[in-house]
Amino acid sequence: MASTEPPALPESALEEKFLAATGPGGQNVNKVATACQLRLDVYALRLAPDIFDRLKLLAGSRWSQGSILVTARRFRTREANREDARHRLAEMVAQAHIRPERRVKTKPSKAAKARRVETKAQRGTIKQGRARPQID
Repeated sequence: MASTEPPALPESALEEKFLAATGPGGQNVNKVATACQLRLDVYALRLAPDIFDRLKLLAGSRWSQGSILVTARRFRTREANREDARHRLAEMVAQAHIRPERRVKTKPSKAAKARRVETKAQRGTIKQGRARPQID
């Protein structure tokens, strides 16, 4: 999925709550609940098992019993914080839909191994030349 726009999250899977925020807003912060706490019920999305596992890994500490909790309090208004929380959640779900490319193991060729051994031998002779001369 190479879409730049994250997938739309169904309203039935979202639960929104507003609480008192910290940060910018002066005395207004103490009076108005502007921070948005958004909870997404992941089971309602009916994701494929591999996408579900990636989403759980991406959510990290925001994951709790089948739901993801995102708190947005960067802005001074409810609307801006609501949009920020929804955008961050949608980005996380979109990121989980991206399947990582499988790594193909490679191994050095016979010639490369021979070159490596040869350079090691050369380096060893250089270092031997630096040693104190042995008096027999």
